[in-house]
Amino acid sequence: MLDINHVGKTYPNGVRALDGVSLTVNLGEIVVVVGGSGCGKSTLLRLVCGLDAPTDGSIRLDGTLISAPHERIGIVFQEPRLLPWLSVARNVGFGLEDRPRPERTSRVAAQLARVGLSDKARVWPRELSGGQAQRVALSRALVTRPEVLLLDEPFSALDAFTRVDLQDHLLDLWADQRPTLLVVTHDVDEAIVLADRILVMRARPGRVQEEIVIDLPRPRDRQSAAFDFAKRRVLNALDHSLDRRARAGDAETVLDEGAARWW
Repeated sequence: MLDINHVGKTYPNGVRALDGVSLTVNLGEIVVVVGGSGCGKSTLLRLVCGLDAPTDGSIRLDGTLISAPHERIGIVFQEPRLLPWLSVARNVGFGLEDRPRPERTSRVAAQLARVGLSDKARVWPRELSGGQAQRVALSRALVTRPEVLLLDEPFSALDAFTRVDLQDHLLDLWADQRPTLLVVTHDVDEAIVLADRILVMRARPGRVQEEIVIDLPRPRDRQSAAFDFAKRRVLNALDHSLDRRARAGDAETVLDEGAARWW
């Protein structure tokens, strides 16, 4: 279980990025975080994976305090961040260097087969398309069999068709191992396709505005009335997170708000 307990983050320049964020994520659950720019979504992921330390509060995984990168927590960024001097297979196996060679070879081969890239094992990252590179990044994160996988806008740089394909592909990969997923996205449709729960954040400082349970059966029909209803719930929560009506009379504030709109 991932336990985020009253976490806050203030940067050295005095900016309060997060304030009092609490969240419990159960094993195998998919939680998606959405919100406007500057609400601390990516900061939250950096704290959870141990790349940064909270100013206050704590983050624990099964009772263990997370204060540095942890082998049970993997992360996938918006860019694939593959090592250009290593082949695809060696990129995928990068986190398995402490394993015996036969085990490493077997696990890498199985993971590449799972994402349909067995024929790319010996090529260089520069020879891959954007979608293929992100599949490799997912494979690299999953081959170590993390208990928690964090994804920070993993498909935002891809075209719409590839993005939808990889959303479905991610769910297939998740179904194999059932890791806990904590996903940040600006795409409301993507959030509803993936999530068991959606957290809507508000900014200045970042905090949880609303939690929405998505209880639609998988695979989810993006054209269904139930999907559309869930989407309208999330959009309404996002609208409230921007405090539009409270600021409607202040032209300068409305201008600032427009710069921070989640879309």
